[in-house]
Amino acid sequence: MKKPYYLFNPGRLSRKDNTLKFTPVDEAGNEGQPRHLPIESVEELYVFGALDVNSAVLNFLGQESICVHFFNYYEHYTGSFMPRDYLLAGKVQIAQTRAYTEAKRRMPIARSLLDGAAANMLRVLRYYGYRERDLGLPIAAIEDLRQRLPDAKTSSELMGIEGNIRQNYYQAFDEIILDYDMGGRSKRPPKNEVNAMISYGNMLCYTQCLKQIYHTQLNPTISFLHEPGYRRYSLALDLAEIFKPVLVDRLVFSLLNKKIIQANDFRWELNKCLLKESGARNFAKYWDERMNETIQHRSLNKKVSYKHLIRLECYKLTKHVLNDGEYKPFKMWW
Repeated sequence: MKKPYYLFNPGRLSRKDNTLKFTPVDEAGNEGQPRHLPIESVEELYVFGALDVNSAVLNFLGQESICVHFFNYYEHYTGSFMPRDYLLAGKVQIAQTRAYTEAKRRMPIARSLLDGAAANMLRVLRYYGYRERDLGLPIAAIEDLRQRLPDAKTSSELMGIEGNIRQNYYQAFDEIILDYDMGGRSKRPPKNEVNAMISYGNMLCYTQCLKQIYHTQLNPTISFLHEPGYRRYSLALDLAEIFKPVLVDRLVFSLLNKKIIQANDFRWELNKCLLKESGARNFAKYWDERMNETIQHRSLNKKVSYKHLIRLECYKLTKHVLNDGEYKPFKMWW
């Protein structure tokens, strides 16, 4: 069974027959015990430390359709090595581009994406509201903002509503999380433990969405809610909006409230708070478990994993741009 590998230590990645060989290297240049990764077991690589790699390895990874995601010292996502597209489809590319350029087609998709995200945020808050958390005000505020989505005429107006929904949503976190204060969302840099975990989780969600898009015929640079730009995969940002409440936020609540990640799993530098390697490893472990959890899909009438749910969202978008079905975003029903 394939699985993602996380490389937290600096080192060198090389190829030995059909195996990847990772050799950790410390600051003095001393090599540690090599780790061998059979290529058939590698789903993708997450690289957090400095990595020496040559073209032979990249060619090998490309042949095996393995993505590599890179993060800097401050745990910010910096880019990905994406193998050559193997599902190229000019028909889909043209249809996706037309769906973006024609406002009457773009706006319904953008509204649906944001509506799905808001619905999932509300579902998360109501879950804790039923457990005697005082969340009436943020729930009412988000419901009110959600009612305004049909009136938005441009993607900029939608993003304005999205910002207000997020603000109300994040204000509720201090009521849900037991021993830590969030005090609003801070990203670059994250100013406390909760923000550090959300930033880390959001990056994992973004890269998971990017990987699932890669395995479809969609172009990851053509988006509908977020504005396409230079050097970014904005469609992954669109999809991540829907899944962050489901996958990231609920995991953050669980890891902190169950004390699986604790105060000594964080490091402080100047005005920023980041996860230590121990915390990052622990988060990644539970993230992978969450990705492989299955739910009973109501329309497919079979069990699907969370990661496959993201793939299904890509398929729905593809059908929509090809005029083969109306796009309806994933919304939690439990």
